Amino acid sequence: MHYFVYKNDHLYCEDVSVSYVAEQIGTPFYLYSYSTIKRHFRVFEDAFNGLDHLTCFSVKSNSNLAILRLLASEGGGADIVSGGELFRAIKAGIAPDKIVYSGVGKTPEDMELALKSGIFMFNVESNQELQTLDKIAKDIGCKAPIAIRINPDVESKTHPYVVTGASENKFGIQIEDSLSAYALAKRLKHIDVKGISCHIGSQLTEIDPFVEALQKLKELLEALKKMGLDIKFLNLGGGLGITYNDEKPPHPLEYAGALRETMGDNNVTLILEPGRVITGNAGILVTRVLYTKSTKNKRFVIVDAGMNDLIRPALYNSFHAVQPVEMTHSEMLAADLVGPVCETGDFLAKDREMPAFKPGDLVAVMSAGAYSFSMASNYNSRPRPAEVMVKGNLLSVIRSREAYEDLISGETIPEFLE
Repeated sequence: MHYFVYKNDHLYCEDVSVSYVAEQIGTPFYLYSYSTIKRHFRVFEDAFNGLDHLTCFSVKSNSNLAILRLLASEGGGADIVSGGELFRAIKAGIAPDKIVYSGVGKTPEDMELALKSGIFMFNVESNQELQTLDKIAKDIGCKAPIAIRINPDVESKTHPYVVTGASENKFGIQIEDSLSAYALAKRLKHIDVKGISCHIGSQLTEIDPFVEALQKLKELLEALKKMGLDIKFLNLGGGLGITYNDEKPPHPLEYAGALRETMGDNNVTLILEPGRVITGNAGILVTRVLYTKSTKNKRFVIVDAGMNDLIRPALYNSFHAVQPVEMTHSEMLAADLVGPVCETGDFLAKDREMPAFKPGDLVAVMSAGAYSFSMASNYNSRPRPAEVMVKGNLLSVIRSREAYEDLISGETIPEFLE
């Protein structure tokens, strides 16, 4: 459930008209519903009631400080993949002892920052990373708490670019090599082995891949116990999908029930890293029609948001529903919704039946709360859009629209060019 609804043919975010937001701040902009984010987080949390767990929101899916602060206030932790995300999470008020650091390319500097910040755990993804972390922990004079991320070679049935648990992916350590990696970790004096980690992919709409991965991790858990390792945490990552079009992903209750049944009576704490399932349908991208044009084969609706604002359609051929902000059109026409960026791949919707939009109309691109602004860029020297949050009838700009001066921040012209 989300709080984007039509009232008298006008699209609202909670109790605020989307048109009103556009009048106040211009377009394009991202618009988030506070109540939707809060509800989605609580539904996910409640599904795991009675099971020891820690929910760490996937910061890469949406790293806005206001959203992170909202989730921190609900007791959420953070799954981070960079020093910048660590900085954001702590700045937003997420407790360091609820932060898990994932990613294949952690730098020594970021490892040091994370250790000094007192984060909960590192998900280590290679033997070399393990040895580097041991050295840094030694230099600081502490032990680094770790899980080793296992690649279980599970078919996750999602877009190939977001599969992360197959043998050909860069992530984690192959499950057949895991025992030797744990043996190395056990020998290192400044490593504290606490868990097993696994993440098989994003936007998964079936439960079976999660269950299969968990079964493999349970077998590994037993083998590690025989090695004398006291494994207290099992990190299953994120990946639970949402409805963009006609997908029918499992409800968090169904997901939690399957994991609970598969876990049995293993005395470990689950770590979960949801992202999209919390914020995906809690945000939209609002854009305004600039022009329309037709060729003998196509009709184009050209808007002021482009692939630099929302790259998912171009990158993954992802579907985002397109809705009018004002229900003033009875006619539907097939068209491409395209942006102003100088790339043929600059589209938000292709070959789609949509209202007969005309210049000046506002368009809502739905399900844009995850992997949307966080992947935005300044390509074509386009300032990134504003981000807005609504709570009831309250409206707040949680990120200002970039200005042209922001585009050249940090750049200098050297003396030899003057």
